[in-house]
Amino acid sequence: MADILSLSKARKAKARVVKEQTASENRVKFGRTKAEKEREAALGRIAQKRLDEVKRED
Repeated sequence: MADILSLSKARKAKARVVKEQTASENRVKFGRTKAEKEREAALGRIAQKRLDEVKRED
């Protein structure tokens, strides 16, 4: 004899699996490591410092 299934629970479980798969794909596609974020911030600070050094004041 077959086990009784709750269709709403099965639907929600399937939705969770799909949502987690999409999230995993997005982490690979858009995610950056902490080192990459820190490097970009450092480069931004260096660029801002250079702009401040060459700024003319009247």
